[in-house]
Amino acid sequence: MTEDEDLPALRTTADYQFGAGAGAALFPPEEDLEVRHSSSGRPQQVHADGSRLVTYATDGRFTLGLAGGNRIADALESPAGRVIVGDESEPFVRDGKNVFAKFVADVDPDVRAGDEVLVTHENGDLLAVGRAELDADAMFDFDTGMAVKVRDGAEK
Repeated sequence: MTEDEDLPALRTTADYQFGAGAGAALFPPEEDLEVRHSSSGRPQQVHADGSRLVTYATDGRFTLGLAGGNRIADALESPAGRVIVGDESEPFVRDGKNVFAKFVADVDPDVRAGDEVLVTHENGDLLAVGRAELDADAMFDFDTGMAVKVRDGAEK
């Protein structure tokens, strides 16, 4: 497949994983995107302006880069796809540290363990991207334990 042939399928996958509109936000048709392929020809990463938007994992789901996280944050209304934290956690999360359940201020009620999520501050700033380790309900129920395994922190 060529890049032009890959993008419609990648947009559909993004809409399914993150919600309607995410595919167009991540991979706008008018933008010149670089799709990097594996040795077998499968799409593996998508880059724009030298930044990684997403990696397309072998399980058929995306892992977000910070650039992709910013695009998702702009496209979806809060709290969709988000775990929201306050001032106490902000410097640690920006530094790439994990989010613990007791510091979660709000969360998209549809988040399940294993989902790719945005970690945002209460004011809306993107702090990090990562993988939810707990379901949304459990993030509120537990006073201990990791809520989000942070992959990339958004340093100031």
